Amino acid sequence: MRKFLKRKLPDPASVAANPWLRPFASTLLHPRLWHLNRHSAAGAVAVGLYCGLIPGPFQMLGAALGCVLFRVNLPLALLATLYTNPFTIVPLYLAAYTLGDWLIGNGGQFVAPPDLGAMPLAEWSMALWQWMVGLGRPLVVGLLLMANGLAAAGYFGVRAGWRWYLVRAWRTRRARRKKGDPAGRPESRQ
Repeated sequence: MRKFLKRKLPDPASVAANPWLRPFASTLLHPRLWHLNRHSAAGAVAVGLYCGLIPGPFQMLGAALGCVLFRVNLPLALLATLYTNPFTIVPLYLAAYTLGDWLIGNGGQFVAPPDLGAMPLAEWSMALWQWMVGLGRPLVVGLLLMANGLAAAGYFGVRAGWRWYLVRAWRTRRARRKKGDPAGRPESRQ
């Protein structure tokens, strides 16, 4: 599993060569941010799934900060944020709003956004602000609950998947040893 992920993920040299990231090289090139084992992979997926629900372009920035804070694999966390995109963000936010609305007990009172063409820009921006404040509480509660749930599911899913892969590899190795190969390696073809 580790070999496969190391082939697919970028390496620290690519970060060191990037002129935009060079000022942060001492932080971003910390060895624990690039080390890949079941603990760092599970933590990275959890951080990435949690930060994937951050609005706008701040998802990867949030994931990078989370990786620095928790010392988990940086490339894997950045990759895990990509489950949100222009096609999935609206259904995810709608699900988060519905979940938050159900938990708070608002009764499903969704108010449509204000009409842009019906009023001047100053009034429209104030009406938009009032609309966002009305959506805010159920949306924030739903997003926090959904982000925590996704992070926990991602963490335990990666841990279980990694464990399943290891158990399968051990059983394969044991079966090869029983067939007569003491090292547990397949016979070389010449």
